[in-house]
Amino acid sequence: MPKHPGHSSKFGCKRLWRLIPGILRYRHLEYPLFVFALFWKLRYLHHNLNANNIDMNRLDNLIAIGSLILASFWTLWLSTRARSAALALLNVLLTGVIFADLVYYRYFRDFITVPVLLQAGQVGELGESISSLLLPSDLWLAADWLIAVVILGAWLLLRRLKSERLPQDGERETGASAAQGKERPMSRLLTGLLAFVLGYVLTIGPIQHYKNTWAGELFTGNWWNLSLYNITGLLGFHYYDAYRYAKEHLSSKPALTAEEHKEIQRWFREAAEKRKAHNDTFAAYKNSNVIVVQVEALMNFVIGKQIGGEEITPHLNQLIKDSMYFASYYHQTGQGRTSDADFSSNSSLHPLPTGSVFVRFPNHNYDMLPQILGEHGYETGAYHAYEGSFWNRNAMYKAMGYDHFYNKQHYMMDEPLGWSLGDKSFFRQSLDFMTRENRQPFYAFLVTLTSHHPYQLPAPERKLDVGEFQGTLFGSNLESVHYADEALGQLIEGMKQKGIWDHTILYVYGDHDNSLKDKEPYEQFLGRSLSEFDMHQLMNQVPLVIHLPDNGQAGVYQEPAGQLDMAPSLLHLLGIETGSYYMMGNDLFGSGERFVALRSGAFTDGRMYYTPSADGLFEHGECYSLDTRELTDLEQCRRGYEEAKLRLSISDRVIQYNLLREYR
Repeated sequence: MPKHPGHSSKFGCKRLWRLIPGILRYRHLEYPLFVFALFWKLRYLHHNLNANNIDMNRLDNLIAIGSLILASFWTLWLSTRARSAALALLNVLLTGVIFADLVYYRYFRDFITVPVLLQAGQVGELGESISSLLLPSDLWLAADWLIAVVILGAWLLLRRLKSERLPQDGERETGASAAQGKERPMSRLLTGLLAFVLGYVLTIGPIQHYKNTWAGELFTGNWWNLSLYNITGLLGFHYYDAYRYAKEHLSSKPALTAEEHKEIQRWFREAAEKRKAHNDTFAAYKNSNVIVVQVEALMNFVIGKQIGGEEITPHLNQLIKDSMYFASYYHQTGQGRTSDADFSSNSSLHPLPTGSVFVRFPNHNYDMLPQILGEHGYETGAYHAYEGSFWNRNAMYKAMGYDHFYNKQHYMMDEPLGWSLGDKSFFRQSLDFMTRENRQPFYAFLVTLTSHHPYQLPAPERKLDVGEFQGTLFGSNLESVHYADEALGQLIEGMKQKGIWDHTILYVYGDHDNSLKDKEPYEQFLGRSLSEFDMHQLMNQVPLVIHLPDNGQAGVYQEPAGQLDMAPSLLHLLGIETGSYYMMGNDLFGSGERFVALRSGAFTDGRMYYTPSADGLFEHGECYSLDTRELTDLEQCRRGYEEAKLRLSISDRVIQYNLLREYR
């Protein structure tokens, strides 16, 4: 019922209109000063990150201010005295977070996360180095505290002086102060609500803009904490990190049934039985060193190929002559890309359908190759000349059982190329690290970087004439692969000079495709038309070359293989039984089945190859005969489809439910 124009209830529009000016000219300065001081500290942290391609523009400033308001709006509901105390405590807390992140970043190039806090050892690595991570300018983070102390001291002094005045003056002053400081509950409530709305808009608005433009997949991939920070700001990052951890680890998931547990354990027992093979190669290379090289974006189609009469991979081609070359080796990665290849190769489990295991579940239990070899007397080390925080390697490599992790901070940047250090210098320095104390046997896992997208080499290193592909991404990819191949040749020469070639297993493979999915340049390069099936295989096949110390087992192998096969196969050569480990891969030196499932649901058993549809329905997929490379009866792939689906499901449950901890 419409109100009379002259009528105004207690909570009517006119009264609200009178309150708004009071809210907007909020008398107490401690809240805006709090927001300003903490905003300045966030700016100080960002300035000290010195991170490439990570800026703090106007939208980022709004996010920072908005996140501070969201963290503190509730203080506006408190009385004057309580609000002052709450803001002071919140200032100390948030300053501590900013300072801790800053110091941690200077060492690890990453921010503190919930998994890091739960793995206190990683934070403890700062140890005696913490003093070297502090700068005199860091005292600015406490500048507002000093100002507050001065103001408080001045206020106490003035109060003491006032107390010496006439009592009635003091009484009048006290009464006036009390009246001035009195705030109505409704005013406090509306002020806090308006602050919340303002903080929400300032924070979520820009973040939503980023998600709708260039950062659409970042919250599903979660591939680098610094990239998340670039969108959310520091406080937003910590909120999202806590939300992500709670969602993954604390939120209630439907418990697995007893039958599901039996199915999973039965599958692993049968897989271990199929892998069991005590043939001539079992323990044939016991106590040999193992060097694994995971080459960035190295695909199979370049092996043995030439352009302009010049070999693209001459050193790999030469190595293959005395090695085992698996021509049907598949990468089994998902969204985690390089980290997925790393995880699956060392754990013999599939990566997750979304995100990276390295980021999502770094503190779960796995049967990792470095951990197993460490238990058998091996010195283990991971080598990657990039930020140790990238893909959460600092935390994950510790959990995987590596004794050492050599990252960007350990290398001399004497050959800056692309994302970081050039592969040639990377291999040379890595060899020095792994041999300087002559601890053998050792396991070394090396991750290259120079052949990473977008494949930008300086002119002196572009030694391959790519002809008609000059100036294209495809041509730049060929140039970078040629460089990586030359670096690999230098690694082999370095191993011979160091005297470790004759008693080291060298295992070289590509991590994933080159992200160039346009069919035309491949057809132009290969000189033939390619079907969709050809492209599917081409984009999923990477090379695997295994050189044994006595050139043993050399030859070309056409049987299907995948990245999950690395751990059980190397353990076979070293004479370490795998029956007690939860591994899903094939033993490449055994006589068991060869079944390779890809994260997409595609699979091959050496006879058939199934490509799934986007909707995941079996009936919409395609089944190919590898003999004819033509479509065949779909039903011939049904059994393999069900097996691939089962394997992926089992692996996902093992990872997400941390089943190995329970089964141990």
